[in-house]
Amino acid sequence: MANELVLLDFLPSPFGMRVRVALAEKGVKYEYRDEYLRNKSEFLLKMNPVHKKIPVLVHNNKPVSESLIIVEYIDEVWNQNSPLLPSDPYQRAVSRFWVDFVDKKMYETGKRVWTTKGADEEAAKKEFIEHIKLLEQQLGDKPYFGGDTFGYVDVTLIPFYSWFYTYETLGNFSIGESCPKIIEWDKRCMEREPVKKSLPEEKVYEFALMIKEAYGIE
Repeated sequence: MANELVLLDFLPSPFGMRVRVALAEKGVKYEYRDEYLRNKSEFLLKMNPVHKKIPVLVHNNKPVSESLIIVEYIDEVWNQNSPLLPSDPYQRAVSRFWVDFVDKKMYETGKRVWTTKGADEEAAKKEFIEHIKLLEQQLGDKPYFGGDTFGYVDVTLIPFYSWFYTYETLGNFSIGESCPKIIEWDKRCMEREPVKKSLPEEKVYEFALMIKEAYGIE
């Protein structure tokens, strides 16, 4: 089939969510295939033989792996509307810097919030809040990280909002008390239909509880 598009994904994955948000923002239709990470499909292993991970976007039987690479690919291929990356080279560089910051700092720190206890958990919560405060400084008084336009940094960061309830509930702390501006930004993003339909908050919490039980995390 011409222009066949398949997304191999896992619903609670923040990395998969950003691909879903990007596709929804562009209005691109695709086939969604949920992967069972303990029993990966032969198709996933064939499409991503190096890392064997989701997400993978398969476009006309050609795979694109790694979420940030996929988002940039989507922006380049479906470039007729809703551009995600800025056209200005410097602003693109700035966006990529903060996207790299989100990718290297947010996920692992957030994971530690709900998978550790005691001093390690407290350190993780403190570090997580510090990361968000840096992002708040970058956001400033702008509606979105891209200014008036919902863009690359927003697409990359907003999936973590679907994890905030899990972090706060299992970590027993409040993100909003320390970082109200990021919560305002979250809610603004969630008013966008492409974002709202791409973030499964309840499934995320259920997944986290399942992981804690499976690995005996008290």
